[in-house]
Amino acid sequence: MEAPGVPSGKELRLRGRGAQFRSPNFLRLRLENLDVIGMLIGEYKHTIDAKKRLAIPAKLRREIGEGAVLTRGLDSSLALYPAKEWEKMVEKISNLPSGKIDARGFSRIILAGAITAELDSLGRILIPDYLKNYAGLKRNVVIAGVHNRLEIWDEEKWDLYKKKVESEVGNMAERLGELGI
Repeated sequence: MEAPGVPSGKELRLRGRGAQFRSPNFLRLRLENLDVIGMLIGEYKHTIDAKKRLAIPAKLRREIGEGAVLTRGLDSSLALYPAKEWEKMVEKISNLPSGKIDARGFSRIILAGAITAELDSLGRILIPDYLKNYAGLKRNVVIAGVHNRLEIWDEEKWDLYKKKVESEVGNMAERLGELGI
């Protein structure tokens, strides 16, 4: 069955109840149920409990898998990588020139702060104090899916950051246009 906007012979990969067919010529996507395979996307508000546990949204758990790595992120956030993505990140970091001070500093901050984060039976991870303090996490947090990783932000910091970036998105797009974005 062909659908408008989908080139002939191309497969549209969906997981879950994301696609419904109304007629042979029309594909209607129910976006609230759409799961893009292999990609971590979305913005989710959650709370850290008294035992420093954070529930990962159910939609994201299967992409994270059983093994994940939690580490310091950029812009005062934490980064949660699925194991396969963490391996790619470590490979990139290991190829940085150790004679450069920035490379050494980045490597130390990212790798020394990393811990294995296993999801418990309720899909929660434990956030150690040193990472919680690094990101300034309080009770309310935002989990942001950023393609190959999740970023964990203090909710107030995320709101300020997002407001600033949203006001600049047009200028960013123009600058990134040179890179083909």
